[in-house]
Amino acid sequence: MFHVVLYEPEIPPNTGNIIRLCANTGCTLHLIEPLGFSMSDKQLRRAGLDYSEYADVRVHSGFEAMRQSVPNGAAYLLTTKGTRSVSDVRYEDGDLLIFGPETRGLPYDLLERSDRDHRIRIPMRPGSRSLNLSNAVAITVYEAWRQIGFVGSRA
Repeated sequence: MFHVVLYEPEIPPNTGNIIRLCANTGCTLHLIEPLGFSMSDKQLRRAGLDYSEYADVRVHSGFEAMRQSVPNGAAYLLTTKGTRSVSDVRYEDGDLLIFGPETRGLPYDLLERSDRDHRIRIPMRPGSRSLNLSNAVAITVYEAWRQIGFVGSRA
């Protein structure tokens, strides 16, 4: 399945929602430190409900440490500066979907090190700035999962 990567997430309820999403879709969730909250945060637990025990959540000290633990799979970086839409990509099982922190997005140096075609965006109306992180992850995960035929689902 896919790897959802949150680079320095800041808001516990967003991460809690994403934990729940990953538990329900079979994605592995990677959190890159520093985190803007403690993993025992009450808001994180409330948003994730009891799904934390069903999700594969891994915390990494930095981007390189995460990449060493997941060396294979194409890495797609979600950014409003993306050159392609999430629906233009042909995803494969094991790909990484990388999202930046809520208040600032992915850092410039990380974007610059990536393949231009792997910087992707979610279509929005002109003048719109961004979507909520947990919504953006859900949109992207379900598009990728749809493309591989919802492998592992009961639907």
